[in-house]
Amino acid sequence: MASAAASAAVAPPLERKNWFNDPFFALSHTLPGCPLPLGPLMTRAQMEDDAHYRVERGTTCWLAHKCTKPNSYMYDQPIAEAIRAHFADSRQFDGTSLWITVQRRFVYAEGCAPASFDRQALRQQLEAIPDVEQVFIRVGTGVSAPAPYKTLAAPDRPTGADDAQ
Repeated sequence: MASAAASAAVAPPLERKNWFNDPFFALSHTLPGCPLPLGPLMTRAQMEDDAHYRVERGTTCWLAHKCTKPNSYMYDQPIAEAIRAHFADSRQFDGTSLWITVQRRFVYAEGCAPASFDRQALRQQLEAIPDVEQVFIRVGTGVSAPAPYKTLAAPDRPTGADDAQ
């Protein structure tokens, strides 16, 4: 009886998946110890909660005649491919660990970089990618400070950091 109570008290972590197949990939991974962003990973309950929002927000662009595709999420894979192609041979990410998430024409750059890393240049390059609507840069300095983004290791911890737009 006691072992059943003990095992019930230690619930397994909730499974998180990329339910909507949003693009999520590393631009670089050369700064050891940088926490992996949560990116588009979510629980089933979060997915179910987000589904209506995604349909509504996804079609708003088309209904407002700002998009030619019927859903703004349809732009995400081509945007991700363009980002990969643009930065394929770039040396600007040496000494950084950066990940990209693309959702609804929004690009999130998250990770770690030294203070000398030019975050504004990264923003400008991402904004220049065709069909990108908005860019969020959430890049911390080094690995010792708390990450300015949700991490896979602590997905429910509030970041407390506003986007540096």
